[in-house]
Amino acid sequence: MIILDTSFVIDYLRGSEAVRDIIGEDEEFAITSITYHEILVGLKRKKSRKEEKVFRRFLSELRVLPFDEEAAEESSNIVARLMAIGREVNALDILIAGIAIANGAEKIVTRDADFGEIAKVSDVEVILY
Repeated sequence: MIILDTSFVIDYLRGSEAVRDIIGEDEEFAITSITYHEILVGLKRKKSRKEEKVFRRFLSELRVLPFDEEAAEESSNIVARLMAIGREVNALDILIAGIAIANGAEKIVTRDADFGEIAKVSDVEVILY
C-alpha cells in the first residue's frame, strides 16, 4: 500500500504534471485522517465549495486510515529516534508516517522534505518528487 501525503493529493487534484507518472494503477492507495484534516482546513479556509466537492469525490475512491493506538506507538517511536539524532520534523508529518507504518504501508509519496528525515529513522520508503 502507498500513502498519498497531503502535498501529493493537492498536486494531483490540481492536475500537476509532476505527479502523473509517480503512481501506477495496480497499486493500493490510501490517505491518512491527518491528510484529510489538512486538506479540509485549507478548503474551509478558502471557502471553496467546488474544490471541496472534487476532494470529496476523490476521497470516495480511497481508504482513509485513522490515527489510533498503534499509530500513536509508531509515531512516538519516530519522534524518539528523531530527537536522538537531533532532528526536528513537523508533528503532523510524523503522525502521517506513524499511521502509514501501523497499517503496513510500504511507501509514502510526497514533496515534503520532512519525510526524508522520517525515512532515516523508520521502515517506510519515501518517494520525494
